[in-house]
Amino acid sequence: MRSDKSLFRRKTIAAILQNPPADAEGHTSGGLERHLTVRDLTALGIAAIIGAGIFSTIGKASLDGGPAVSLLFVFTAVACAFSALCYAQFAATIPVSGSAYTYAYASFGELAAWIIGWALIMEYAVGNIVVAISWSDYFTGLLDGIGLHIPAYLSTGTQSAYQGYNAVLALMQAKLPLSQATPAQLEGYKIWTSAPTLFGDWRLVVDLPAFSITVAITALVYVGIKESKTASNILVLLKLIVVGVVIAVGAFYIEPANWSPFAPNGVGGVLKGVSAVFFAYIGFDAISTTAEECKNPQRDLPKAMMYALIICTVLYVIITMVLTGMVPYTKLGVGDPLSFVFAEVGLPKLSGLVAVSAVFAMASVLLVFQLGQPRIWLTMSRDGLLPKVFSRIHPRFHTPSFATIVTGFFVAVPALILNMDLVVDLTSIGTLFAFALVCGGILIIDPYGRSEARFKVPYINGRWVVPFILALGAYLIFRYNGTNNHEFGMDVSGQRGWLLKDEVSGSIVGGFAHQIPTIVFLMFCVALAALSFRKSLSALPVLGLLINLYLMTQLGISNWTLFFVWLLIGLAVYFGYGYRNSKLNRLAGSEPAV
Repeated sequence: MRSDKSLFRRKTIAAILQNPPADAEGHTSGGLERHLTVRDLTALGIAAIIGAGIFSTIGKASLDGGPAVSLLFVFTAVACAFSALCYAQFAATIPVSGSAYTYAYASFGELAAWIIGWALIMEYAVGNIVVAISWSDYFTGLLDGIGLHIPAYLSTGTQSAYQGYNAVLALMQAKLPLSQATPAQLEGYKIWTSAPTLFGDWRLVVDLPAFSITVAITALVYVGIKESKTASNILVLLKLIVVGVVIAVGAFYIEPANWSPFAPNGVGGVLKGVSAVFFAYIGFDAISTTAEECKNPQRDLPKAMMYALIICTVLYVIITMVLTGMVPYTKLGVGDPLSFVFAEVGLPKLSGLVAVSAVFAMASVLLVFQLGQPRIWLTMSRDGLLPKVFSRIHPRFHTPSFATIVTGFFVAVPALILNMDLVVDLTSIGTLFAFALVCGGILIIDPYGRSEARFKVPYINGRWVVPFILALGAYLIFRYNGTNNHEFGMDVSGQRGWLLKDEVSGSIVGGFAHQIPTIVFLMFCVALAALSFRKSLSALPVLGLLINLYLMTQLGISNWTLFFVWLLIGLAVYFGYGYRNSKLNRLAGSEPAV
């Protein structure tokens, strides 16, 4: 038998199920332990979804889109629901660790699997950096409330303080008034100049709480899945109680006048929050990484994904309406919106309770993500794409020991120094890419809903459904998105040049380059509509694929550029190591590749 040298060589489902060998009793010798039930899996999903999104990033999204952001949560949930159905079918078909990486290996082939695995590394690591930084903000605020103060230079990321320092310094050198600086820039300047000097002009400014919580969570995940699930269940119960209290009490302070205008900045304003809103949902795919630790993965994984998505969507929509009803949306651009609104209406004690619950809620998100990433590395290592050390299982704790430690390092160290403005978008683009490939994977392995899996995506003939929905969407965008359509036309025609920078933020907001993702998406819509018409493809995976690709176009060219840089680094690693060492690249009976 010859080895397959193709970049698109695929692993059969039977081969995947044999690696590791299927076991009905618990776990193989030296393998992972099966402890998780549908309740535990649902709790893990809620733990990942109800976290930084509801306690932090929801504020910025509400500021941009107003009360209408609640509809964006529904729209994003629908996108996730299509993806969740596809994830569920894959989980029922291939109940092993690896998540979208494993699913892509069985559908698109090795190169696509590597790309999505590499993107998932970014998703989980960068996502946890965001959560760790948010946790630090709430934790330091909580300590300040009880009279314990951590110096600002030990609770602020190096990047934030250094950028603020340079911005204010530039104003001073230009002899401009400091009133032109933002409060965050002034605070960064103050922190940088008051911090102890390390060497030269470099100062000791690090986010020590973010680093510490990451180390603590990594240690818990290292010890075992049983301990991790117990901690997750407790933390989820706690934050659901607090969210319920927030909704129940906040409802009495709603002023309906605050809901008008409902969409003050139009569709464009609502879509500005897409990265923050989608960031809130990215956790449900982490459930699939624990397949080898589920007691009955083929039955329980699909159920848990749906349960978690439905519960969290309902909570997000209600919370958004309560927040924007309690105070004007213009006040919500803060890092701790839930705590802020209760302080605004004169309930400081409840504000403090929310801050306490946020600390525990974000810790649970860290826990789930730190569980997920090592198991993806474990699976990639088993396939030979990463060194064998990443698939090492601890003989006592039955966890991927080395991969867990590396995961902690990749989150803890950046959390010391980075801010979270950019990494939220990077996490979203990586997740959307994974979701799109999973939806596309179902179209490859089961385009007509004929699978024998315990769960499968309901088949709806897309022959007329897909073209009709795309035509309807095009009409609505043309009818109700006039301003953005005009800007799109100017960019495509070249009237605004290749790139256009926002004068305030300095970010890329327009120009032809900014519209490249949208142009590619429109071409893809036409192609997929034609293919659906000709092949009568299953409509739900097609719609899931298109929605995820559309959401990716809303994240801007700067995020796409960084995403492609990350993928280029990944491709260098793949061709430098993974391709040669892949198990599919070895001759039958030959010695392992060097």
